[in-house]
Amino acid sequence: MFDALATSVHGASNRYPAALADWRRRERRRRIVLAILAAVIFALADVIGLWALGRADVNIHIIFDDRPGSSTEAPRSGIGPPP
Repeated sequence: MFDALATSVHGASNRYPAALADWRRRERRRRIVLAILAAVIFALADVIGLWALGRADVNIHIIFDDRPGSSTEAPRSGIGPPP
């Protein structure tokens, strides 16, 4: 039964290259959209970060300053704990 069905089916031999070209076109479009989306998200994160830093009060936000009066000290060179 399956032999008779298989002999009656004739595939179009010229459809594979067209289907392959269509698949490649869709894959290329998907990659381009994904790259653009990643660039937009990255740029948006940069803009939000710069906006937040621009609105910060410089007198309140001190980073890595746990000693009183350290803002008037000269910067030290080298790596390690403070003397």
